[in-house]
Amino acid sequence: MDRWKKALGSVLGAFALAVTTLSALASPLATESQAAVPKDLQQLIVVDYQAMQNSDIAMKLKEKVLPPELKRLQDALQHSGMNVSRSVTQLAFASYRVPGQSSARIVGIAAGQFPVQDFLANFKKQHVKGTLVRNETIYPMGSTGLSVAFLDQTTMIFGALESIKDSLDARDGITPSFLTNNAMQSLIPTLQDYAVWSILDQKGTQMMMKSVLGQASQVADFSTVKDSLTGSRYMMDFDQGVRFDLDVITPDTVTAATMSSLMSAASLFEKMNATPTEQQAISNTNITSSGNVLEVRFASSDDQFASLLNSQLFQSVIH
Repeated sequence: MDRWKKALGSVLGAFALAVTTLSALASPLATESQAAVPKDLQQLIVVDYQAMQNSDIAMKLKEKVLPPELKRLQDALQHSGMNVSRSVTQLAFASYRVPGQSSARIVGIAAGQFPVQDFLANFKKQHVKGTLVRNETIYPMGSTGLSVAFLDQTTMIFGALESIKDSLDARDGITPSFLTNNAMQSLIPTLQDYAVWSILDQKGTQMMMKSVLGQASQVADFSTVKDSLTGSRYMMDFDQGVRFDLDVITPDTVTAATMSSLMSAASLFEKMNATPTEQQAISNTNITSSGNVLEVRFASSDDQFASLLNSQLFQSVIH
């Protein structure tokens, strides 16, 4: 059962990850925002803040999974003079690799209409000193350990000081930006009008699928195809219940079909020992392949997903 929990985690874990990174217009990510993301992207998550605010089930999920660190950031933004629910339209979170560093860094980019002068006046009143990087000033956000920089009235970046410096270097052309990463650019959904969408690089996709498949990842079929998985993306919507679409990109139809067979076999086996709530979640997950793409589709009503939120299965996925 533990292995299928990880398999279902491909759906719920990604949902949780999207919301734990705060909530935000998942319309196309603006070129200005993409330019502020370093090239060696591991994962990009884009969230429609208004869509999240308008969905009761999305907000219930947010309350369950929002980490204390990000809750402090949200409080710090509001304390600094921002009405987050009115000012923010889109939030993007980029996890990227840094040469010589074992762990990835994360930078957040917010789009909207920001009262920059109010922020600056408040920082001045509180005697907050910023760090000057060329033409931009990076301000610390209280005791959160995070900082913020305003690129203009509609775009701000936030995160650790080192992450913001990396972002400014990419934006200013000192280092390559995400705009030059053709492999990851090709993963961006053609239609970006989802409440949440995300892309994941090759290494991250391979690790995700190994975790999803559990013991099935030890079979020869997976060992043969895992290195050829090139990337993945997921999209989520809350308009009519909860919908989650995951695409894993492979080099050919045979690889995609093989991955589909492995995941389908694992789900059928685990369903026999599942609780009713878990059985319903598994039944709501459709696994197929189309061309060179492994497709995982999950859909449920708000009430069904609300029951899943309170289940031990969901708790095991998000912790």
